[in-house]
Amino acid sequence: MRGIRTFCAAARHQSFKLAADELFITASAVSHQVRKLESELAVDLFQRDGRSISLTEAGSQLFKEAGNAIDVIDEMVGKLRGEHRRSSLRVSVQPFFASEFLVPNLGKFTGANPTIDLQIDTTDESRERHPESADVSIRLFSKAPAGLSSDLLFPLRLVPACSPEFREQLDIVGWRVSNAMTMIVNSKQPNAWKAWSDNSGIKVPKSSNFIRFDSMLAVARAAEQGLGAALVPMPLASEWFETQRLVRLFDYELVTDHGYYIAFKSDEGQRSDILALREWVLKAFENER
Repeated sequence: MRGIRTFCAAARHQSFKLAADELFITASAVSHQVRKLESELAVDLFQRDGRSISLTEAGSQLFKEAGNAIDVIDEMVGKLRGEHRRSSLRVSVQPFFASEFLVPNLGKFTGANPTIDLQIDTTDESRERHPESADVSIRLFSKAPAGLSSDLLFPLRLVPACSPEFREQLDIVGWRVSNAMTMIVNSKQPNAWKAWSDNSGIKVPKSSNFIRFDSMLAVARAAEQGLGAALVPMPLASEWFETQRLVRLFDYELVTDHGYYIAFKSDEGQRSDILALREWVLKAFENER
């Protein structure tokens, strides 16, 4: 292969010296490799006249075919290098989504995409906003974010939940008469309990006992610890119910006007790492839309 590549360089330049400059070897090394190739093929590839060279008929034929083959090989090698080049993907995810879906399942994505280095930021709880520093964001939006490419993963559904022990106490005392019951509230969804009550037709106790948290993870943990009743998001909280850390108070789920979206800048939508993450996340929630 080296001899063919050296021959093609000499044929292209019609000069051993210029071929040597291209290949970063000496002119005598070029001459030696060409002579060796001619010996192996038992045919002259160049006519030599002092320091001048020109292709023979056999040399012209070989240059035409070998030159094309080398171009194809170089293109394929470049493509393969591009496919296996490492990339860095900055992903901004709200904490509850990260803890309940991303972290437990991330090994499947990294295993299938070993050349993608992920930088995951869970510090930004904001909604309706794609952080400028992020390549991809997964968060709650009330509608498809303007100026971005996005896909709805699933609508936000809230279900009332509590610990098994708390539920047992309610069965004894009774939901409607337990006006002293503590209600756990997500401060980013201050009217969620009222909306759930209005849509379900089930009256919520007019309790004076409220505990407010600024994150969904804290809300779920508080309910798990038996501090009160909380509205938790489905399907993200599914595992909490499967492991009996939480139980449902009622089956009615409030479908809100928000949904989890995956979003990214439109001009970066063809990046292979973004496309890979988008496809993986969409497939994971394909039955929830």
